[in-house]
Amino acid sequence: MPLGTLACPSSTSGANAGRRAIKLGRPRLLIVGCGDIGLRVLRLLGGRYRVLVLSSSPARMEELRAAGALPLIGNLDQPNTLTRLAGMAEAVLHLAPPASSGAEDRRTVNLLRALARKSPPKRIVYASTTGVYGNCDGARFDESRPAAPSTDRARRRVDAEQHMRRFGAEFGAAVTILRIPGIYASDRAGGHPRERLLAGKPVLRREDDVYTNHIHADDLARACVLALSRGLSQRIIHVCDDSEMLMGDYFDLAADLCRLPRPPRIDRELARQQMAPMQLSFMSESRRLLNTRLKTELGLRLRYPAVAEGLLA
Repeated sequence: MPLGTLACPSSTSGANAGRRAIKLGRPRLLIVGCGDIGLRVLRLLGGRYRVLVLSSSPARMEELRAAGALPLIGNLDQPNTLTRLAGMAEAVLHLAPPASSGAEDRRTVNLLRALARKSPPKRIVYASTTGVYGNCDGARFDESRPAAPSTDRARRRVDAEQHMRRFGAEFGAAVTILRIPGIYASDRAGGHPRERLLAGKPVLRREDDVYTNHIHADDLARACVLALSRGLSQRIIHVCDDSEMLMGDYFDLAADLCRLPRPPRIDRELARQQMAPMQLSFMSESRRLLNTRLKTELGLRLRYPAVAEGLLA
């Protein structure tokens, strides 16, 4: 199915009628990368937008329609499949991750080039990561701190943020960047530490441990919805809860709540021998994020301000 054809009409005339329909009435929102968080966002919108979802998977069409969206087939790695995105929506929620290699995010570049062809969106919310700060040695800070990525994974996100902000400046779009830490939820795939605890995987001993930050998936979805209406132009916002926890304490808490044994503690040298490079990289960055903008500018009242509440949800 070519990009831009709504999945519901089967005839050419039906497709044309569908395209005419989305130009009327409610404002149009394009969600790019509609996984777990995107689906949570859809459940919160309450009909205030006519939602289109870009997906590279034909197998997800029924699921997305059932969630209340009009699915479009397109692949961020294939620019020719994105051309008809131009002019399709007034607002964009970009939740898709970059590719898994390199220091640049070509997927975001491809998306923005497609959107720039005709009637660029007036508002974009981009889901980035707090990993752009690199290791901060446990410092507590707000969004004014400069990015200092130490991995290509984080550099790709910085690259995407920069392209987003340039797009906003050039086309007058209000671009809001959400910097997001570890996402958790018991009903999210891989979103609860239970499996890690059952596997008996170790954590760092206290003297080697790092501060980590979290946000419950439901609170993140609510922040995305609020950013679509309240996010300030060219603004960065930390989407995190109020917790300040060492990573090992987080897993100890989860173990206690699940009535499981606490994980073993090891020193950093042993961790280098036992842990995968990506896991070790997460245990090499320590920071404590302030979330004042999240509460005052977006007006989000956290449903789960502490991980203890969220892990029990």
